[in-house]
Amino acid sequence: MTQLALVIDLNVCVGCHACVTSCKQWNTSGAAGALVDLNPYAAEPNGTFFNRVQTFEVGEFPNTQTVHFPKSCLHCEDPPCVPVCPTGASYKRAQDGIVLVDYDKCIGCKYCSWACPYGAREFDEQRKVMSKCTLCVDRIYDEAIPEPQRKPSCVIACPSNARLFGDVHDPESEVSQAIQDRAGYQLMPEWGTRPANHYLPRRKTEMRIHPEDLERVDNPLKIDGQQPEHPARVPGREDHST
Repeated sequence: MTQLALVIDLNVCVGCHACVTSCKQWNTSGAAGALVDLNPYAAEPNGTFFNRVQTFEVGEFPNTQTVHFPKSCLHCEDPPCVPVCPTGASYKRAQDGIVLVDYDKCIGCKYCSWACPYGAREFDEQRKVMSKCTLCVDRIYDEAIPEPQRKPSCVIACPSNARLFGDVHDPESEVSQAIQDRAGYQLMPEWGTRPANHYLPRRKTEMRIHPEDLERVDNPLKIDGQQPEHPARVPGREDHST
């Protein structure tokens, strides 16, 4: 069985939120329908986002670091949000493993939101339905889009290539190789939901500083112990108004 998923490299994610904005733009104009924004310019803006980036400071001073953690629906192989839905609006597709919501059946009871241990469900206050990441299902199968671009919008937009997309059940796929080579892990596996999305851990890069690099070196341009004199500046064309 095919299981499409994202693999997110925490080592190169810079927290730029390009994935968030591109996701919002595509899904607002796509099959998912408009994603509401509530008070976008107020002190406490809110709205519906399929993808969010959470930023944490970890460690103790002076050994601290900033971690940017993108999070969306993990498209679990055993999704707890599906069996609790009283109308069958939440379902998992057999052909590709994507978990979706049928808005025509959703009654906004929020049972799926309570069942999801990852907080990945979003309640649309305007339409009164639950919504979530679709892995851009309306994009990845669109034959009108060039094949290299048939990926979720967040993957296309990421400037540091921190997001990979593919079949995690295919051992030869790029995502499977990344998980194997980089010790990719699932989020909160103790819940038994078997998340399809994986994360690649951060790697500690050791800085190698030679002792001579710590010594203060005098200005090599000095002449007879004196700082070099700068030539008199002659007014140029840019100094005159045209």
